[in-house]
Amino acid sequence: MDIAYIPSPSTGVIHLGPIPLRGYAFCIIIGVFVAVWLGNKRWIARGGKPGTVADIAVWAVPFGLVGGRLYHVITDYQLYFGEGRNWVDAFKIWEGGLGIWGAIALGAVGAWIGCRLRGIPLPAWADALAPGIALAQACGRWGNWFNQELYGRATDLPWAVEISAGPNRDAGTYHPTFLYESLWCIGVAFLVIWADRRFKLGHGRAFALYVAAYCVGRGWIEYMRVDEAHHILGVRLNVWTSIVVFVLAVVYFVLSAKLRPGREEVVEPDASGGEGDKDGKAAVEAKDKGKAVAKDDGKAEAGDKAAVEAADAGPKDSAPALAQGAVKADLRKPAVDAEAPEADKS
Repeated sequence: MDIAYIPSPSTGVIHLGPIPLRGYAFCIIIGVFVAVWLGNKRWIARGGKPGTVADIAVWAVPFGLVGGRLYHVITDYQLYFGEGRNWVDAFKIWEGGLGIWGAIALGAVGAWIGCRLRGIPLPAWADALAPGIALAQACGRWGNWFNQELYGRATDLPWAVEISAGPNRDAGTYHPTFLYESLWCIGVAFLVIWADRRFKLGHGRAFALYVAAYCVGRGWIEYMRVDEAHHILGVRLNVWTSIVVFVLAVVYFVLSAKLRPGREEVVEPDASGGEGDKDGKAAVEAKDKGKAVAKDDGKAEAGDKAAVEAADAGPKDSAPALAQGAVKADLRKPAVDAEAPEADKS
């Protein structure tokens, strides 16, 4: 007899009139907002401009959703193109099915486009967003709870999740792998924030740390899942993916630290409130001041110019030219006290 367990929602959708409100979609949307909010704060703290993270996310999020769905459909094609299946279901993203590997890969392409348009380095933007992405995953995993999917082996632990009978699933209590991964992602977010503050990670290393840490958790959590999946040498495909991506992230982290140590000093040169704006403001003020000085000294400069031209005029007309230049030059000299004693001629 089960003493305690986590109940699952009886349905993953609530209808507001003709409009369906799906729990899975809400979890994804909340995750996106959390990622952009935290990423914006971190971007500003590194000297970036407010709103830049959101502007680039406009490119990254749609690409990420398409990439995540493509990865899921390709790796689980039998769910949509097998015997008795309807290929149209491949477009029903609200029913669940987003592969994080495809979401990150294609989302990075969208982010690269956005960064190119804004003239900022993609690694710096990725570093700012890394812990936010982990938190977004933590939120998104609760969408699996609404859909009663991606649970682990059967268990009678007090924190087991209750699953009701349905298509391709049996009623019972199972390991809540969605909860395990959600908590793991929260831990990854805090790890990246701490390491970034402690070691001043830059040039994409904070993002690489997030990827590596996530892969470690995804590897052992994947072993607990009982949903249908492809296997290679007896190991689930996503476990192999975690191993490969983990190695690539660690290699990038090490090489980046050797080739480009430290952190970017400037992530967005025209950021408001940054040193660039202060220097620009000072330059404008200096320019205005220079114009004022030039205006006041205009007559003096004209006199000096006339004197120089007179000196270069030659013997023929040097006397009148010199006289004219001297008169103009004397216009700027202060008046001399008429009562001043004459100089000693001896």
